[in-house]
Amino acid sequence: MKYLTPQIIADVTGGRYVGGESSRNVRVAGAVRDNREVCPGNLFVCIRGARADGHDFADSAFESGAACCLAERAINEVKGPYVLVESTLESIKTLGAYYRGLFDIPVIGITGSVGKTTTKEMVAAALGAKFRVLKTPENLNNELGVPLTLMSLDERHQAAVIEMGISDFGEMGRLAQMVRPDIFIITMIGYSHIKELGDLDGVLRAKTEAFAHMKPEGIAVLNGDDDLLWGYDPKMRKITYGFDPRNDYSAGNISAEGTKALTCNIVCNEKRFTITIPAFGRHLAQAAPAAAAIGDLLGLTDDEVCSGILSYAPVGARSNVITSGYITIIEDCYNANPNSVKAALESASALAGRRVAVLGDMLNLGTNSDELHREIGAFAARAGIESLLSCGDNAALIHAGYVMENGQNPFHFQSKTELIAALPNLINYGDNVLVKASNSMKFDEIAAALKELRVEIKD
Repeated sequence: MKYLTPQIIADVTGGRYVGGESSRNVRVAGAVRDNREVCPGNLFVCIRGARADGHDFADSAFESGAACCLAERAINEVKGPYVLVESTLESIKTLGAYYRGLFDIPVIGITGSVGKTTTKEMVAAALGAKFRVLKTPENLNNELGVPLTLMSLDERHQAAVIEMGISDFGEMGRLAQMVRPDIFIITMIGYSHIKELGDLDGVLRAKTEAFAHMKPEGIAVLNGDDDLLWGYDPKMRKITYGFDPRNDYSAGNISAEGTKALTCNIVCNEKRFTITIPAFGRHLAQAAPAAAAIGDLLGLTDDEVCSGILSYAPVGARSNVITSGYITIIEDCYNANPNSVKAALESASALAGRRVAVLGDMLNLGTNSDELHREIGAFAARAGIESLLSCGDNAALIHAGYVMENGQNPFHFQSKTELIAALPNLINYGDNVLVKASNSMKFDEIAAALKELRVEIKD
């Protein structure tokens, strides 16, 4: 049994154990930062946040069964043992790296400007047909979420799929030091965090920091549809995937079954088989050959890959399809950049019925922001979107690009309140409505209003 104790935690982090002798060697399993998520035996990590200080919730964590706390200041009259360290964030990273080293199982790391959560879920679904898999919950992919995920490993797990997200140089290296992936997938080099990373070459440099922390026998699985990734040499075995037949694994003959599912053929050399993905969005098919490649590497049969992918489900507000009884809503409000918005528009354009796009600002695009927003508007018009509702300062440029490309029925609003108030007059019975913007725009409020909208059938 692999487990930690307060004393081991103190030794690994260089911290000081505070507590009774009887608690020094109790078993600690798993780690959380939210006292409401504590399970018996957990390590509660006290994080100082902008609105709350985790140290203030240590007693509550112990009442819920925490075995130990990790703290960076003394906790008075606490009900259990804790380890005092200089920085809880740095210490949980050290602890996560140590704990990951206790497990000799295949670990797949995943990053990319677009599609990393989708690919993580699809790879984990495929592997789930044969293995017990640990995967990153939702999108806990940063320097706190990754070690907390690693701390969830236990002896039942036979593989791990870890999502790794960054916004600046150096972060991927720090994540990879913890994860030490055996296989590393990069889904795309796009315009996410371009303000911090400068340009696409900068994004490539930041994402590929991980390879310096992999063993020589490690494997890079790269989206070959991306020209930068196609030409990149990771100095280790490289497998490419995507839609283009030039890739080692490719997806073709993609067919959507409305908003319920899509099918595609997976091709690798002479091998061909058909998979069904039980979700909406043509872009999802690009993750399927990545899952097939990982399946092959870990010894799954084609049938096992197909069976596993049937359990795939989107996470959160990512291409979430809601049928209200009046309209169909594609809620895709988690995040937005030019690549993901174009993919969503392309998928929406294939639906039967009138297609409406409700689009908002794409953030952190740096100096090319204006041009990229205009291009999204033009792309929406070319894709056959039949009405555009935009909201946000940057989204005014989406509106402008749509109008310049002769898009139909364009409407721009200064606020979400104004847009929501106008919905009864702009949405028709049977419409397909895509809602997409950067997460901080809170377009989930618009999606919620659409779900409540009652639309009469017009004569």
